[in-house]
Amino acid sequence: MTAKKTEGTFEDSLHRLEEIVQRLEQGDVPLEQAMQLYEEGVALSRACAAKLKAAELTLRKLSKDAGGTFTLTDENA
Repeated sequence: MTAKKTEGTFEDSLHRLEEIVQRLEQGDVPLEQAMQLYEEGVALSRACAAKLKAAELTLRKLSKDAGGTFTLTDENA
């Protein structure tokens, strides 16, 4: 079994991570497969964290103009 790609939407990655956790919690996975699932889970966890951080940075760049419209602003400005 090879690790699945960590690319895709945040929701897809989170769903797969939840599946992995459920499988590992059942306790009936052979050791080798459990290690592969664990490695995939760590990669997915890191991918989700990176996507959340990117979203947070984008939200921090949003500002509201006088007309009430939100726009992205340059953090260096």
